Amino acid sequence: MTEKKFSPSREALKLRARAKNKKPKFVRAESWKYDRFSLSWRKPRGLDNKIRRKIKGWPPGPSMGYKGPKIARFLHPSGYREVMVFNVPDLSTIDPNMQAARISHTVGKRKRALIIAEAKNLNVKILNLKVSKETEEKTEEAEGEAPDTGAVEQKTAEEKPKKETKKKASKKTKPKSKKGEKKQ
Repeated sequence: MTEKKFSPSREALKLRARAKNKKPKFVRAESWKYDRFSLSWRKPRGLDNKIRRKIKGWPPGPSMGYKGPKIARFLHPSGYREVMVFNVPDLSTIDPNMQAARISHTVGKRKRALIIAEAKNLNVKILNLKVSKETEEKTEEAEGEAPDTGAVEQKTAEEKPKKETKKKASKKTKPKSKKGEKKQ
């Protein structure tokens, strides 16, 4: 039988899930009493606030003791550690087994296409990958392949033309009478 590979990130994610199940749901002070208060947490600031003073019998407030396990912090739910990528040379520092790339939002279309093409060559996973037709064409051009124009023409021929919208005949409305004028 094949044995499962030991993955420290999988174990860390399990630990994180277990710790999350033990953590209580933090609610805003007296939100159960008044409808105008939402349940979402707000820091209590009053002098006599029971949650701030940690009085027995009142709901708990967030504190350092509820932190997640240290090995699971900053892990993406996929199990990879996130590394911000701003340009193509940044990809060479990434370990494809433990880390995944997140392309910065400030990177434009052209450079994003080059980063995606290089990531495919290096087998690096990209976490915020949104593939559009433009980026696919750019990656193909960056790899040195000429895009297949025949396939693109077939796709456009298969697409149905948009339905023409008919303008509805508008009803003729009577001009509103001004104050003081008599109706006829």
